[in-house]
Amino acid sequence: MTRPAPWTFAERWGAKGWITDIDGPVHWIDFGGEGDGPPIVFVHGLGGSHLNWALVGSALAQGRRAVALDLRGFGLTPGSPRSTTIRSNVRLVDAFIREIVGGPAVLVGNSMGGVISVLQTHNTPSSVAGLVLVDPALPPVSTRPDLRVAGMFATYLLPGLGELYMRLAQSRLPARQQVRRMHGLVFADPRRVDPKLEEASIALVEQRRSIRGKEESFLGATRSLMRFLARPDRYRDIMAGISAPVLLISGDADRLVPIAAARRVAAANPQWDSVFMTGVGHTPQLETPAAVIDAVTTWLARTTTIAGK
Repeated sequence: MTRPAPWTFAERWGAKGWITDIDGPVHWIDFGGEGDGPPIVFVHGLGGSHLNWALVGSALAQGRRAVALDLRGFGLTPGSPRSTTIRSNVRLVDAFIREIVGGPAVLVGNSMGGVISVLQTHNTPSSVAGLVLVDPALPPVSTRPDLRVAGMFATYLLPGLGELYMRLAQSRLPARQQVRRMHGLVFADPRRVDPKLEEASIALVEQRRSIRGKEESFLGATRSLMRFLARPDRYRDIMAGISAPVLLISGDADRLVPIAAARRVAAANPQWDSVFMTGVGHTPQLETPAAVIDAVTTWLARTTTIAGK
C-alpha cells in the first residue's frame, strides 16, 4: 500500500513524497517525468537520504520517470528492528524496482548506493537497464588515506565505541553543525553548498531525532560495507561481469574514495564510460549538479538501449 508522505523536504525541487509498505514503511520521492525511457532510481550513500538527489532529479526526469528512495535506516525510512546491511538494502532496492517502478530501471548510485546498485545489477541483471556510479565506494588502493576519514571509520568499526561516539555526536551537536560537518567531509569546496538544500537537510536531521535506533542502523550499514570492501577481488569480479551500460563519475578531490581507485576501476572496465571531475569531492550531484546533469544526460542520449524520447 502506498500513501502520501507527511513530509515535504524535497517539494521545492518538484518532488512529491510517498510511503510504501515494503516489509515495513519505505519513504521515497517522485520527481515526475514522462516518456518511454527506462525510469531512473536514485540510490543515496551512507548517511544520505532522498535529498542527495534534489538538485539533479527534476532535470534528469526528462523522457523518463525519476524517483529516489530512502534506504533502510536512512532518511525517513526506519531501520530498527530490520537489518540495514548492504545485502538487506539490495533486497529493498530489488523490491522497490518491482513494486514501485514496475520494470527495468537506470540505477544512479552514490557512495554506498553505488555498491548497492552494482550488487542489484549483478544479482538481478534483468531489473537494470543501465548503471550510473557517482563516486561509488570502491576496492581500496595503496595510497595514503585521509587521516580524518581513516580515524572516523576505525571508530565506527569498534564495538561499543562506535555506538558511544554516534550517540554523543547525535545528541550534542546541533543539527546545523552536523550538516556542515558532513558537507566539509564530502565537498571539495563547502562554499558550493546550496543554501536552500542546507536548510532542508537541517530540517531533516531535526525530524530524524525522533527515529529510534538510528545510530545502530548507521553502524550496521557501515560495518557491512566495510566487510564487503575487505574482499576487493570479489568486488572487482562482480563489476567486471556487469553487462549493462555503465557510466562512472568521480571527483578527483574525493576524500573518501581516492581518485586512484576510480581510475583503476575505469581502466579495468574499458567498456564503461567514465567522467572525472576536477576539484570535486564525494558528492558531485550536490557540489556541481549542472556538470552531473550534463554528463548523465549526454550518456543517456547516446546509449541507445536506454535513451528516452
